[in-house]
Amino acid sequence: MGNREDLLRGAKQCLVERGWARTTVRDIAAAAGVSHAAIGYHFGSRDALLTRALVEAVDELGDQLAGRAPGGEPQERWQALIDSFTTHRALWVAQIEAVVQAERSPEVREHLAAGQREAREGLGGSVPLALLSGLMLQWLVDPEHGPSGADVVAGLPSALDLPETDHLPETDRSP
Repeated sequence: MGNREDLLRGAKQCLVERGWARTTVRDIAAAAGVSHAAIGYHFGSRDALLTRALVEAVDELGDQLAGRAPGGEPQERWQALIDSFTTHRALWVAQIEAVVQAERSPEVREHLAAGQREAREGLGGSVPLALLSGLMLQWLVDPEHGPSGADVVAGLPSALDLPETDHLPETDRSP
């Protein structure tokens, strides 16, 4: 592995162990086994490196989750995602910290916005991403009262003021 890959690996480790706010350049360099200067050389800044590492880590988690419930029922897919709020809690907390940082950093905001565009594509649109964001916040704050995957699927018709059905109608996505 080269320095760039080592830095990404080290940054992912630091995000999980220390979170976004408490991770320093020194922490990342130590975890990666490289000099501090390598961060600037390969990524330009700590924030750029942490953002790239976070986007990659979330993508990797998404790939894992897709493998857990491929083609499964909607409640199974949502439950796999909800389970990740517990099993990968530190990663989700780091994502919230990054969102807060984005308020003051155009660089972080730009990278997170690109990650959200990718997530919209992977999740099937803006509404599932919004639902994911809300669920994540509920589960991080009050995990004992967060909805299950079955609750999410069952609650959508009433949330959208639709008649209860066995499945939601597909929307036409043609241009």
